[in-house]
Amino acid sequence: MFWIKHLNYEKADGRLKKVYDRVSGPDKNIDNILMVHSLRPHTLIGHMALYKNVLHNGNNKLPKWYLESIGVYVSHLNNCSYCVRHHFEGLKRIWNDQAKSAKFKFAMENKDLKSFFDDKLYAGMLYAGKLTNAPDQMKEIDVLQLKELSYSDGEILEINQVVSYFNYANRTVLGLGVNTAGDILGLSPNDDTDPDNWSHE
Repeated sequence: MFWIKHLNYEKADGRLKKVYDRVSGPDKNIDNILMVHSLRPHTLIGHMALYKNVLHNGNNKLPKWYLESIGVYVSHLNNCSYCVRHHFEGLKRIWNDQAKSAKFKFAMENKDLKSFFDDKLYAGMLYAGKLTNAPDQMKEIDVLQLKELSYSDGEILEINQVVSYFNYANRTVLGLGVNTAGDILGLSPNDDTDPDNWSHE
């Protein structure tokens, strides 16, 4: 399941058990990307606090489906099938539209996101792609171009943080050999009104 040792829910106690109780899904299922932190519960807490606030916080202004689509795209660019599978399932649940979901996946896999998004949203995806593939080549013009398309500074920050989180998550998964065995795909902490509610539904 992983390339390092881990503790599942049944073997957890103390602080780890308390954190697991906060992040668990149905039947105390713990996503593998979270379980891989089990030897260092404080990093699991850090991971969840970042994830919850970057992607599942009601103070975000950009639509959740768009932030999720950025996450799927970044994970695709990083060849992180774990995060693509999980977050594409989550995106499908948000849209509840199989045709739309299939169209997005096709456009992403065929490097044709311009056919799926309007000019403004496509520009955000271009920013996400460049920040993922060539972070050292980012220039102020990359942000100015988003502003010209009426993105606010706060919305640009939202995109930046989603891209940064998924690059972190992808490297956690890819660097430790995490796979989806035993996971329930597409669950997430969907209570956007409570940043401390980490339960996966």
